[in-house]
Amino acid sequence: MEAKSPVSAQTFNNADSFAQAFDEAWFTHSRTHPDTGLEAEEKVKRVLALIADHPFLFENPALARQVADFRIRLLGL
Repeated sequence: MEAKSPVSAQTFNNADSFAQAFDEAWFTHSRTHPDTGLEAEEKVKRVLALIADHPFLFENPALARQVADFRIRLLGL
C-alpha cells in the first residue's frame, strides 16, 4: 500500500474539506498509479488510506465514505 500523504495545512473537520482532500488524493493516485486495474472498491480503500489523518474521516467514517461515493458519482470517477 502507498505511504500516507500529509493532509493539507488547510484541513477542517467538515464534509467540504474532506471532499477536497478526497478529490486531490484520488487524482494523485490516478496519476501515480495509472494502470493498476484496481476495482473501484479497492481504489476507494487506498485513497481513504492516503487521507486517513483527515479529521472528518477520523470522526465520521461512515459519512466520509458516503461523501467519497458521492464524489465518485458526481465526477464520474
